[in-house]
Amino acid sequence: MDARAAAEVPAGRGRYVRELVRELAVLDAEVDVVLYGRRSWPLAGSSWRLIRTRDPLWPVHAGLAAARRCDAVLAANSYLMAAAAGRSSVAMVHDLFGFDRRFGAPAGGAGERLTLPLAAQRAGGFLCNSKATRDDLVGRFPQLAGRTAVVPLGVDARFAQAAAGDVPARHGLDGPYVLAVGTREPRKNLPRLVEAFAGLPNELRERHLLAIVGRPGWDDADTERLASAHPEVVLLGYVEDEHLPALYAGATAVAAPSLAEGFGLPVVEAMAAGAPVLTSDRSALLEVAQGAARLVDPLDVGSIRAGLAELLEDAGLRERLAQRGRERATQFSWRRTARETLDYLRSVTSTFAAGNSRDNAVSS
Repeated sequence: MDARAAAEVPAGRGRYVRELVRELAVLDAEVDVVLYGRRSWPLAGSSWRLIRTRDPLWPVHAGLAAARRCDAVLAANSYLMAAAAGRSSVAMVHDLFGFDRRFGAPAGGAGERLTLPLAAQRAGGFLCNSKATRDDLVGRFPQLAGRTAVVPLGVDARFAQAAAGDVPARHGLDGPYVLAVGTREPRKNLPRLVEAFAGLPNELRERHLLAIVGRPGWDDADTERLASAHPEVVLLGYVEDEHLPALYAGATAVAAPSLAEGFGLPVVEAMAAGAPVLTSDRSALLEVAQGAARLVDPLDVGSIRAGLAELLEDAGLRERLAQRGRERATQFSWRRTARETLDYLRSVTSTFAAGNSRDNAVSS
């Protein structure tokens, strides 16, 4: 497994790798998980193979080494690794934003546009984190329709057990607040969220802060400019994983009006923590929310503002959405993600082994 993100990416794909490996380690004693990276991360039950090569050669070296050593290769962060490993590999498809220049970071998007077609020719399978992501993948590469599986992401049990305690105050949040979580990049739609919040009626805006958690990403100048113009908007930057459940639990509402998401992990985490959620009426967010969130048009500041006002004014609505969200979140777990991932890896490698047996029989 490509586990570079465990040590190199604090959120997002790093969270996916760390949670998946933890569950794989306890799921099946007969499975040895070999992690490939540039530096190790303390994950119990796994062994590391460190390759110091830099990109873009790292995925090639790791894919070739993993294919020689392992029965199955999960390319969790690199289509090039899947292409190098060949038919015993499964490529994880987090999203297809690299193919949409509005959403994908310029450098990363170019790399995905070059390497996913290679993986489409050589990899044994493709694991997608939502039906929306699978539909996008198959829409661009119809030949992959029979080589895909959908395995949703999970949510850690600690989110369902969370209480706010003193964590919000430790981050400067001494009163009611609306929380937004995610790397600050155009796809997260934060400028429209800030505009919507700043345009709320005075009595609502004066009683609440908008707290935005997440590292600066690419092209986040508009978010910083707007936040600096509105003292009721606070950019908290990166927050440690262990503080996130309490911040969700203490929020009056959680806002995630992204323009697009491959899955939308903050939405599930917020629902698990009992926070009422506002999110977008499209992409995987609609799929994940399923009636457990207040949906808005992310392109319409007025729609976002109306949704925020309704949530902040209506305690009954918040209570109903919080209850529905908790129920919806129980359908997502990292144990399920690990089990279904392992099942798919086995199905791909068994197909690959059967194909090799037929080829050997023909050649003999």
